[in-house]
Amino acid sequence: MLPEHYFLPGDLERQVGAFFEYYTTRRYHESLGSLTPAHVYYGRGDQILEQREEIKRKTMLARRLRHETENA
Repeated sequence: MLPEHYFLPGDLERQVGAFFEYYTTRRYHESLGSLTPAHVYYGRGDQILEQREEIKRKTMLARRLRHETENA
């Protein structure tokens, strides 16, 4: 990746702001349980993890039922 050159301070500030927005609101962090820092900061982490567990539970149940019907 080639380095980018910024000729005006505003260009650099926009780029840093865009990276910060991506890093804190859209990038999942493994050390945070695959949540974003924004999820944790705003207290939504537990709710999101519970929703994921519910989806996983339903998926596993559907797979088990499909397996039982296919192998009956």
